[in-house]
Amino acid sequence: MKLRPSLALLLALAVTGVGVHAQSAADLTDDSAPRKFSTLPLKPTVSQAQAAQLSARFLTRFHYDAQPLDDAMSQKIYKAYLESLDGEKVFFTQADLAKFEPLKTQLDDAIWNQDLAGPFGMFNLYVQRAIERMTYARGLLAKGFDFSANESYNFDRKKAEWPKDQAELDTLWRQRTENDWLRLKLAGKTDDEIRKTLDKRYAGYIDRVKQLDGEDAFQSFMNAYAESTDPHTDYLGPRAAENFDISMKLSLEGIGAVLQARDEYTAIREVVPAGPAAKSGKIHVGDRIVAIGEGANGPMVDVIGWRLDDVVKHIRGKKDTTVRLEILPADAGVDGKHELISLVRQKVSIEEQAAKKKVIEIKDGDVSRKIGVIDLPSFYSDFGARREGDKDFKSATRDVAKLLGELKAAGVEGVVIDLRNNGGGSLAEANELTGLFIDQGPVVQVRDARGEVQVQGDDDPGMAWSGPMAVLVNRGSASASEIFAAAIQDYGRGLIIGQPTFGKGTVQNLVDLDRFTHSTKEKPQYGELKMTIQEFFRINGGSTQLKGVTPDIQYPKNGDEKDFGESTYDNALPWTQIPPADYKPVADLKAYLSPLQAKHDARTAKSPAWKLMLDELAQYRKMRDKTSVSLNFAQRQAERKEQDAIQADFRARHKAIDGDVGDDDSVVLDDGLNANERSLKSELKQEDEAKKAADPQLQETAHILFDAVGMIKADPKLAAEVLPYGGKFDTSSTAAVVPATPAPTPAINH
Repeated sequence: MKLRPSLALLLALAVTGVGVHAQSAADLTDDSAPRKFSTLPLKPTVSQAQAAQLSARFLTRFHYDAQPLDDAMSQKIYKAYLESLDGEKVFFTQADLAKFEPLKTQLDDAIWNQDLAGPFGMFNLYVQRAIERMTYARGLLAKGFDFSANESYNFDRKKAEWPKDQAELDTLWRQRTENDWLRLKLAGKTDDEIRKTLDKRYAGYIDRVKQLDGEDAFQSFMNAYAESTDPHTDYLGPRAAENFDISMKLSLEGIGAVLQARDEYTAIREVVPAGPAAKSGKIHVGDRIVAIGEGANGPMVDVIGWRLDDVVKHIRGKKDTTVRLEILPADAGVDGKHELISLVRQKVSIEEQAAKKKVIEIKDGDVSRKIGVIDLPSFYSDFGARREGDKDFKSATRDVAKLLGELKAAGVEGVVIDLRNNGGGSLAEANELTGLFIDQGPVVQVRDARGEVQVQGDDDPGMAWSGPMAVLVNRGSASASEIFAAAIQDYGRGLIIGQPTFGKGTVQNLVDLDRFTHSTKEKPQYGELKMTIQEFFRINGGSTQLKGVTPDIQYPKNGDEKDFGESTYDNALPWTQIPPADYKPVADLKAYLSPLQAKHDARTAKSPAWKLMLDELAQYRKMRDKTSVSLNFAQRQAERKEQDAIQADFRARHKAIDGDVGDDDSVVLDDGLNANERSLKSELKQEDEAKKAADPQLQETAHILFDAVGMIKADPKLAAEVLPYGGKFDTSSTAAVVPATPAPTPAINH
């Protein structure tokens, strides 16, 4: 699964990692020296033009729903590219669009003829307009604003028209800037403080726009083409491909730190446990990197003002090599004493993104039971290590099997697999993970572009956990998560609880474009395609495409389904079905679904935590549905007081339920700041407090499983219906082991 990022997100260059995975621009040129400012106009390289044509050959021949690259596709690419550059319609005018008009039917020719001047021209004008708009906004700050008029600012412009002319664009940007000022004013800032904050913000935006280069232009254009074939096909430049690989294998070679852009500095946001940075004892959260040196004696290069991905690129490197960092300590001022630290790069494991376990103890009356929870953020797998026969390759299934053994040893009586916001990953991992909970049998059916259907399943006898289980899902559970949840549901193996899932029913494969060229250069030139090649189906013959997986016990929706999910994509594949696979359900959960639902309804009806969650969801939906705000100070101040009162009530109710989870007095509804303008210390504190906050949905899921265990223990006949093995389940601490067999070509459900 993926969300389509706008170029605005790319400009933000938000949190990335040196010891964790980084989301950075593609690296398609031979020039490895970072540039603080790019030279306009940007021009495509020969290798980029070749990569575009090579991608087209694959997409038009081997894509699951292969479509010709013709004038019709050109118009789709044009629309997607324009939206990626200016989806909010705040930079271009209709006069600009008139200049672009001929390109609507010429982008196919641009790709086939290896002439990318047209799409690069669009990108260059975007850069020019973005700088002009931010310069205009800075110019408005000197005079300030009068907030006495009854004027509104429409901030949701997805369905708006592009401004007709410069005057209309100026009005829009005056309103945007006025709203930025008003938010800070409502947060208690003085005019001088507001002027300083906004001028710094807009100047920083201009600097980031000027740092955009040909790599960014090409990546944006190629993703517009890839995503015009279907929502889940992507083009990955060499650097983006590296980051994707890191996210799948949960390891890299570096120093073990998470970095974040803060003003002109690159700051340490997190130190990864057991990594070189942590072991040194010299790197701390909040430290700022001002220079980098390669090896023991390489020259120190000043990196103040660099793009975050360029800093990441220079700190990463081969295992056992040395990198030197010049650090400005977190507690030192800008003129503080610098420290020089040498670190030896090592393989760093990203345990934060790996499966984790915990035990929830549920008490109801005189009865107390332990329910195990496994939180699985993704279906990760180190394809390379597995292919090379490494017996210790990183695998979601292996980690979950180990955790199940530990939960058995802890005496749990039920297990919840938490797949909320798990966007997918490896198809093989989804298949093998299901095998931990069934004896043997098919798990998923996969159909290729020729219509041939292959059944994949679990051939290894035995189960790691044969007792009561539940799978907790939400709208963010997609792809491989849906394969697993659907198989558990079709077998009757466990309860599916939560919200209807994303609805992604397609399989992607990684195509290394460099393998199909005659280039002798060692450095990757052409990148990769993550291309849709198959569609998967449930073993009952249905598809998760568009429809997703419907839980047995449903929780309230948050309203995001209108903007988030497969059904929101214009070019999503349709729902279809095929004949069911040869399988037999191992249990029938209908025997206790009704009483479990009744118990759930009765409990949540009188639960203060559940009622609070519903009220917060209702308030979230109300605020999310707003598309405009008033620019009148008195009206906004009244609205602010109303919102403050609502949030104060929520905090008081949280405190009554959860106890003291933080400094309530420090909470500000809207401080008017962007993320990188806040104190890193306070930001991390808020994130830590959010992690500690109560999770009513997880708690209720554990309670539902508590009820299920109680019913099973009280009624042997019911147990025989709802559990495999005739109602008997193994509680020993021996977990199944996943064989270290070589993996096939990686199939991605991400």
